[in-house]
Amino acid sequence: MTTFRISPAVADAFPGALIAVVTATGLRGHEPWPATTTALEDLERQLADNTWAPADEADPRIEAWHTAYRCFGTNPRRIRPSVDALGRRLAKKGALPRINPAVDSYNAVSVRHGLPAGAFDLDHVTGDVEIRHADGTETFTPLGEPDTVEHPKPGEIIYTDTTDVLTRHWNHRDAHRTRVTEDSTHVAFVLETLHNTRDGRLLKTAAGELLGLLADHAAQSTVHYLSPAHPQVSI
Repeated sequence: MTTFRISPAVADAFPGALIAVVTATGLRGHEPWPATTTALEDLERQLADNTWAPADEADPRIEAWHTAYRCFGTNPRRIRPSVDALGRRLAKKGALPRINPAVDSYNAVSVRHGLPAGAFDLDHVTGDVEIRHADGTETFTPLGEPDTVEHPKPGEIIYTDTTDVLTRHWNHRDAHRTRVTEDSTHVAFVLETLHNTRDGRLLKTAAGELLGLLADHAAQSTVHYLSPAHPQVSI
């Protein structure tokens, strides 16, 4: 069992935060996921038809994350929240990346709803996961760069387990160690908002959509919610 928790300092700094933790066991990442393929293609077609566009930094959902990044000392124009970077890439290229079915699923949900998303292979997570401010001694190996070691700045918000950092700048980039691949069978996906009162319903809709994409390709999936009022869940 893995516990996810928000540190008291992060809870105090961001009292409107709400995080959906969607867990899936028995994932089958080597089979076709037609609903995910359709979700990606629908977004790309709507963009091409000018009937939809991804949220940009003028959107309140993205603007809130830019403000948060500045609060912990990160320049969001240089190091962008994941959903901002993904939306910009889609707007520029007209297509979303195809990584693997599980990653493609949360990318589609993230960009459709303008909410940051990420995922961890729980078989490679050690101990519990905490969202907290870095003290500067932690280590981080970025996704796709297994020989690189970084050190988050003191005060930067990170996801971390008992080994090292899982995500830098709250949701900018995930770690290589806990990356989700076609072979991952036990995965925790996270979807996030900083404004529960405004976007809590949107977050729950997005979590339900992700559960729907996972349903036919997992033995079991469920969702839990983290917030300053409920800062800990065990999965």
